[in-house]
Amino acid sequence: MYHIIANGNRADDKKAKLIEDVSKVFEEAGKQLAIHFTDHEGHATEIVRKLTCGDENVNIIAMGGDGTLHEVLNGIVNLKACTLGLIPLGTGNDFATANGIPTNATAAAKLILSGNKKSIDFIQLTNGLRSVNSVGTGIDVDVLKAVYSSNSKKKNKYFSAFVRALKNFKYTDFKVSWDGGEEKSYHGMIACVGNSSTFGGGIKIFPTAKIDDGFLDLIIVDYISRFRTAIAFLKLICGKAHKIKEATYVKCRQVKFIPQGEPPTIQAEGELYDGVPLEASVVASGLNFYLP
Repeated sequence: MYHIIANGNRADDKKAKLIEDVSKVFEEAGKQLAIHFTDHEGHATEIVRKLTCGDENVNIIAMGGDGTLHEVLNGIVNLKACTLGLIPLGTGNDFATANGIPTNATAAAKLILSGNKKSIDFIQLTNGLRSVNSVGTGIDVDVLKAVYSSNSKKKNKYFSAFVRALKNFKYTDFKVSWDGGEEKSYHGMIACVGNSSTFGGGIKIFPTAKIDDGFLDLIIVDYISRFRTAIAFLKLICGKAHKIKEATYVKCRQVKFIPQGEPPTIQAEGELYDGVPLEASVVASGLNFYLP
């Protein structure tokens, strides 16, 4: 049995057609399919929790954007008995784009039915929150707040919001330690840990990240003068964030962020959280996922 978790309880005409197309793919393959529509924030997590609490093998498919994928991941109870798939319908689709999942709904459905599953890593926060793509704080949070305050549905809205955030960003003091090492102090722009390579609608902030290498990629960007901001920005857009002079870029298995002041808002797959410590570790090969 395959279970699709679709974002939104009322499908518009375009989404209804996509669901019809996907259903046809499963029907022609002789596979049973159930479709569950969400109707409030966190509903995907609730649905998946009920579907995955037993020992029976179950296939869960997130049909939506990175946020839907995030909610679905955090609902899985029995990770060993669950295989996760993705039919991307969001505007960013960072995880799908970075890992070769087709953005065409029919093609994504056929990929899932091909049965090609892989064991991949995911990020585990100390409070129990999971992330399959990235978790961070700093300018990425400002970008997301700007995006969510806009009504634009264009993919480049992340890029536009990033440019605006750079002009008004206020640096903060924090410390970071990784793999049990010493705490290092920063007056920085961002501290972000990734499992996959991109965030923010396609910005390749973790160019060396692999979802199955057993490591997290950590980037910390310290204070950058206004004069050097443009150069750093160009490197970031070109997938060379780790080449920024003010950047610390390492692979690690565990990281702890220590704010010097009020706990900041963090983001995970673009979802914003207040009061959640940014203390993360990698769960190597902890998630079964349908991938090319």
